[in-house]
Amino acid sequence: MSMVKTLLKSVRQYKKPSIITPIFMALEAFCECLLPFFMAQMITAIDIEDITSQVAMREILKYGAILFGLAILSMASGALAGKFAATASCGFAKNLRHDLFYRVQKFSFGNVDKFSTSSLVTRLTTDVTNVQQSYQMCLRIAIRVPLQFIFAIIMSFTVNPKLAWIYFAVVPFLGIIIVVIMRYVMPFFRRIFKKYDALNNSVQENVGGIRVVKSFVREEYEKKKFENAAGEVRNDFTKAEKIIALNTPIMTFFINFASILISAFAAYAIIDGNYWAAFNGFSKGQLSALIAYGIQMLSCLMMFSMIFVMLSMSLESARRITEVLNEESDIVSPENGITEVKDGSIRFENVSFKYSAKAHNYALSGIDLTIESGETVGILGGTGSSKTTLIQLLPRLYDTTEGNVYVGGVNVKDYDLDTLRKEVSIVLQKNVLFSGTIKENLRWGDENATDEDIVRVCKLAQADEFINGFPEGYDTYIEQGGTNVSGGQKQRLCIARALLRKPKVLILDDSTSAVDTKTDALIRKAFAEEIPDTTKIIIAQRVSSVEHADKILVLDGGKIIACGNHAQLMENSNIYREIYEAQTKKSDKASKGGEA
Repeated sequence: MSMVKTLLKSVRQYKKPSIITPIFMALEAFCECLLPFFMAQMITAIDIEDITSQVAMREILKYGAILFGLAILSMASGALAGKFAATASCGFAKNLRHDLFYRVQKFSFGNVDKFSTSSLVTRLTTDVTNVQQSYQMCLRIAIRVPLQFIFAIIMSFTVNPKLAWIYFAVVPFLGIIIVVIMRYVMPFFRRIFKKYDALNNSVQENVGGIRVVKSFVREEYEKKKFENAAGEVRNDFTKAEKIIALNTPIMTFFINFASILISAFAAYAIIDGNYWAAFNGFSKGQLSALIAYGIQMLSCLMMFSMIFVMLSMSLESARRITEVLNEESDIVSPENGITEVKDGSIRFENVSFKYSAKAHNYALSGIDLTIESGETVGILGGTGSSKTTLIQLLPRLYDTTEGNVYVGGVNVKDYDLDTLRKEVSIVLQKNVLFSGTIKENLRWGDENATDEDIVRVCKLAQADEFINGFPEGYDTYIEQGGTNVSGGQKQRLCIARALLRKPKVLILDDSTSAVDTKTDALIRKAFAEEIPDTTKIIIAQRVSSVEHADKILVLDGGKIIACGNHAQLMENSNIYREIYEAQTKKSDKASKGGEA
C-alpha cells in the first residue's frame, strides 16, 4: 500500500478524469448486464407461433427500444471512459517521469552511486510505460471486470437462482488458480527487469564508446554481449508467458463446463416442465439470459487474466520506480542557509572520508590544510591517491565522514547548496559538453552572460582562437558529448564555462591533460593575470602544470605526505623530486629526439 500511495502522488491534476473514468465504466457494465435480462423478457413475452400479431410487434418494439437505448448508453459510456482514462494515464506517466527526473537531479553523488545509469534510464522509460498501461487498465478494465462479473452473477440469480449457483461454485477454483500462477510468475519478472538494466547498459556502453569499439575491432564481441543480454530477457519472458498461457484455457474450461451443466438442466426443464419440479416454468428466455451471463463472466475472466499479466509485470516496475522516488538525498541545503561566500579561503580540519558506511578503509584520512583566498594550489599524486575525492568535498558533492571543511570561513554544511556550488566551480576530470551551440554550452556557467563575457572567458581558457577557426564561430553546433571537437578543445571549452560563473574557487581536476604544454602555460598565465583573487586548485599529472603554484600538495593513500612550494618540495620531498626528475628526463629525451 505504501508503494501505491507513493505512485498516486503523481496523479495530481489528473484526479478528476481518474475519478470520472470508473463512473462511466460502472455505467457501461450495468447497461451490458441489463441487455440479456431484457432480451430474455422479450423472448418470454413473445409467442413464437404468433410473431406477426399486433401484440407481439408491440412487445418487440417496446423491448427493442429499451435494448437500443441501453446499447447507445453503453457505447457512449465506454467511449467517454476511454477518453478520460487516456487523459488520466498519459498525464500520470508525464508526472511520474517529471518526479523521477527531478528526484534524480536532487541526488548527491552518493545517491547516484546506488543506481547505475542504465537502470535509471530503464526506470524512466520501460518501467514508467508499464505502470502507465496498468494504471489505464485499472481505471477501465480493472473497474469494469469485477463490476460486470458481480452484476452478471446477481442478474443470473435474478433469472434463476438454482442454476446460477453453478456459475458461483466455479469462482473459488478460478481464484486459487490465478493466485498459484501469480506466485510462480513474479520471480521471473523480478529477474527480467534486472536483465533489462544489463541490456540497456550494453547498448549505452556500445553507442557511447562506438569509436573505441571500432578502433579495437570489437564489433563481434559487442554483438555477442548484446545477444546474450537480449537472449536472457527472451528466455525469462518465454518461461513466464508459458505459465501465464495456462490461465486462459483453464478459465475457459471451467466456464464452458458450467454453461454445459446449465444447458443440460435447462433443456430437460424446457422440454418437460414436470421432469424436474425444481425447474418448473423455466423458459427459453431464461436459458438465453443465463448463457449470455455465462459468456459475460467468461469475457470478464479473460480480461482479468490480461490485467493479471500486466499487473504482474508492472508490480516489479512500480517497485523499482518507488525505490527512486523514496530515495532521499543525503546532502540537502540547511534551513536559512548562508547565501553569500565571503572569499575563496579554504580550511580542512582533521577531515576523513569513506564512500560508504560499510567500507573498511578511508579514502581520505587526517587531512589538515589551510589555503588563503587567491592562492594557486597544485595537487599531485598517483592514481587512486584520492585527489579528486579531496576537492569533491568543497562543493559538498560528498559530505565528510569525520571533521569539517570551511570555505570563506564558514562550514560548507551551513551554506545554501546553490550558493556554494556557484562559488566553487569544478572542471571535472571527465569533460562533458551537451548538444547545442558553443554559446549555449558556455551559458551553462551563466545564462545571462553577454557575447563579450563569453569571448573574454574563452580568451582566458585559450579557446577563442580555435573557435574563430570554425566557419560559424561561437554558433558552431556541438554534437552530444562534444564528439565533433578534440579532447583539448573540449577541455578548454569546459574551463571557459566554469570561468563564466566568476567563482571564488576554481578547481581544475586534471583538466589540461589533453592540451600541449605551451597552451597549458598560457592558461596558467592568464589565470594569474586576469583572476588573481580567485582561489585556484589544479590537479595535474605534470609537474610543469603546478610548479609555479603558491602551494603544492603531494597525496598518497588518501593522506597529504608533503606540502610546500616547488623549491621546498625539491629539497624536502623525495617523492616530488623523483616525479620532477623523471618527467624532466622524459622531456629532455623527447626534445633531443625532435632535434635529431
